[in-house]
Amino acid sequence: MELKVNVGCAEDAKMSEPVSPTGQYFNSSALSVSVISILEFENPIDDSSSLALINNVFLPINPRFSSIMVKDGDRGKLWKRVEVKGEDHIKVPIFPEGLSPESYDHIFNDYLSKIAMDPLPQTRPLWEIHIFKYPTSNASGSLVFKLHHALGDGFSLMGALLSCLQRADNASLPLTFPNFLKSTKQDNEIKSLMSVVPHALSVAINTVLDFGWSILKSSFLEDNQTSIRSGEEGVEFRPINIITMTFSLDQIKKIKSSLQVTINDVITGIIFLGTRLYMEATCEKEKNARTTALVLLNTRSIGGYRSVNEMVQNQEAQVQWGNQFGFLHVSLPKLNQYDQSLDPLKFVQETQNIIKRKRNSSAVYLTGMLLESVRKYRGPEATAEYIHSTLKNSSMTVSNLIGPVEKMTLANQPVKGLYFMVVNVPQVPLFISCICLILSLTVTIMSYMDQLRVAVGTEKGLIDPEKFRKCTERAFSIMYNAAVLDK
Repeated sequence: MELKVNVGCAEDAKMSEPVSPTGQYFNSSALSVSVISILEFENPIDDSSSLALINNVFLPINPRFSSIMVKDGDRGKLWKRVEVKGEDHIKVPIFPEGLSPESYDHIFNDYLSKIAMDPLPQTRPLWEIHIFKYPTSNASGSLVFKLHHALGDGFSLMGALLSCLQRADNASLPLTFPNFLKSTKQDNEIKSLMSVVPHALSVAINTVLDFGWSILKSSFLEDNQTSIRSGEEGVEFRPINIITMTFSLDQIKKIKSSLQVTINDVITGIIFLGTRLYMEATCEKEKNARTTALVLLNTRSIGGYRSVNEMVQNQEAQVQWGNQFGFLHVSLPKLNQYDQSLDPLKFVQETQNIIKRKRNSSAVYLTGMLLESVRKYRGPEATAEYIHSTLKNSSMTVSNLIGPVEKMTLANQPVKGLYFMVVNVPQVPLFISCICLILSLTVTIMSYMDQLRVAVGTEKGLIDPEKFRKCTERAFSIMYNAAVLDK
């Protein structure tokens, strides 16, 4: 349901702001996307302070948490400030008591699948908090934040979530994050005209090739139908499974050092190799089928998350809020491409080469300009359908976020783990498909303390989640053995 209001008076105008183009794409008849973030707690959850946290900490972070999306004639869609009743946004499900953690694992997964499918009411701000008070295999209780993607991208929303948490060792100190500022080494190396010209030529060629391929992928060039891609309409109406797996960040760093690549190269290589192993184990002839991943990139120029005070008071931080990301079409390397023996190190290096070449391109920005042109001349609905087509023709999405180095608490309750998942919410008839699980496979990655948490969203009835988990864990094992133990 789209609300239409008159916001003509001066007071209302001050309380409203335009919805960004991307925000309009993500809350349309063709697309409706949310981010689910899960906090796992060491001890049973005490929710007595939940309303105070919402009113005093969460809502002040950004006006959009206190706004609804409305339509105002020629002005288009606006964020309209409204009064928020925190109790309307808190859900506490009730299930039978005294079951085993394994039983609650299944209940929790089914519950996540349900809330992933339930649309957020458009008559109130687009977020919810679900408090799951039952012990699973991973936690004594879990807190689920569901936030509409129109509010912001994963970086913005995770920054908002982390701003509600404190360091366990000293709440007066800020959370710290691994340094992921871009190195200036390459910039320093490109000093002379002799090096600038070949670099610029390489960027130009890569841009033309990548942008052209992106248009083809968004228009009619579909991936093969495989054991990870059904390619059928109406996927968004099917339930999902969400499984997670945990890897040692220290071991990932050892692989990184051994291969002289980045941590992103290693974990992306592991995910891609695990996917290929799953395809091979499911159907031998599919192992080298045409398979494309959409790898999401943060396009901000800043180096890290902002604190609550910065988000509220700092104008630059507010400008950096929202949906500021792009994506790369990355073809998964093939198994046994050159010989009959699996070389996991060559697989990672090939993954790195593909991503490095695509990063050495301006296709991401040209795609953004194309989307803006489509929006300007054909409207946000047409743009959303174009994005929908881009996703529909691919096989999987991969996105990652960096979490804090220190252990966290929420209202003095220790956080054991956290992960996130991008989910689709069906709002439209069957013949129109939506964003996330029109792809049958979605992978998200989040670091926290000394661990890397990988969450996998799969279409029920198509992908065997436990088999996929085992294949991915096998990919990590053989890669670690080849890079570290066998040297």
